[in-house]
Amino acid sequence: MTDLAADPPRAEELRRQLVDGLVDEGTIVSKGVETALRAVPRHLFAPEAALEEAYDARNAVVTKRDEHGVALSSVSAAHIQAMMLEQSGLAEGMRALEIGSGGYNAALMAEVTGASGHVTSVDIDADVVARARGLLARTGYTAVRVEQADAENGYAPSAPYDAVIVTVGAWDLPPAWTEQLTAGGTLTVPLRLNGLTRSVAFERVDGHLAARSVKVCGFVPMQGAGAHPERLLQLRGTHVALRFDEHWFPDADRLQGVLDGERVEAWTGVRIGSAVPFDTLQLWLATALDGFGLLSVDPEGDPGPVAPLNTKACPAVVDEASLAYLAVRRVSDDPAEFEFGAHAFGPQGRELAHRVADLVRRWDREYRGGPGPRITAFPADAAVPVPPPPGRVLAKRHARIVLTWP
Repeated sequence: MTDLAADPPRAEELRRQLVDGLVDEGTIVSKGVETALRAVPRHLFAPEAALEEAYDARNAVVTKRDEHGVALSSVSAAHIQAMMLEQSGLAEGMRALEIGSGGYNAALMAEVTGASGHVTSVDIDADVVARARGLLARTGYTAVRVEQADAENGYAPSAPYDAVIVTVGAWDLPPAWTEQLTAGGTLTVPLRLNGLTRSVAFERVDGHLAARSVKVCGFVPMQGAGAHPERLLQLRGTHVALRFDEHWFPDADRLQGVLDGERVEAWTGVRIGSAVPFDTLQLWLATALDGFGLLSVDPEGDPGPVAPLNTKACPAVVDEASLAYLAVRRVSDDPAEFEFGAHAFGPQGRELAHRVADLVRRWDREYRGGPGPRITAFPADAAVPVPPPPGRVLAKRHARIVLTWP
């Protein structure tokens, strides 16, 4: 495609280091994905960024913001793109649909599917479409079809697809995404599950979708008919906020002033290292707790007694006029070792803190180190198998997402 002979030597070296690192850590496992990332000059699809930023495996390059500075479109982090390509099972000769354009990921898909494959990329934003078309043309990927469309309806003119890869955060699963798949096709989507985003690779099984792979990720939210804004409840001015994704509380105002009271703590004895992932704990709490939300604090503000584990999106729970969230503390001479616990406020704070602590201990006993819940998706009007507690059914507009813990 692109004439890499004209590539700056520094860009070539950074691309080699990027791909080597992704192979070594196990994010890239197939030859097709590895070859694609070595072939496509990522920096040419992210001219806004310095070379080092463009080839940072964990760095997303924002390409468009709204009037408030919120990201609307980006070139996703390379490790996320490689991960989702591997999840999708994309291979040579396949027909593929990308929902959410940018150019670079479509070029990767074109490399993987080869001359006998076909890639269509759609986006709702005319500016993003024009940018993707221009970048793909300048880098030689002229066979990629880029169209402006609201992806709630997929893109029927190029269907059916062996793989649909969604590169924007989705709250729901519109019927068109499944209907436009081939019999053995896969749908890979950054799906919001009670506020937590996971890249889920679904395959069709007996009239429903079953997840074959679930990975942590983050994406800018979908626009258009599929948009579903979170509900925000601000506490302590604008310095502390709660975000709710699946529900809202009619009496949410009762939480105003809750942080002015005494903070209650409950500790679990469950320890973790600072570099050890615990994404299944987050999903476990999001499944098992009614009133689940995400707590965030302004790092430049005054959060008062609020000290969450994660200042951007910490698992939290609300019960009437009380609030609890996941916390950690150092418990040894090792600066990288912490103990999980809960902080809580309000009249039911002590009970709520111990409820969270008990769930953390159960996760440690039964699910830590495991694959997490089984995730299935059914049409909204279908009969849904209700999982035993602590499983949960998330009722979306088009779909019912069922999370079942073993």
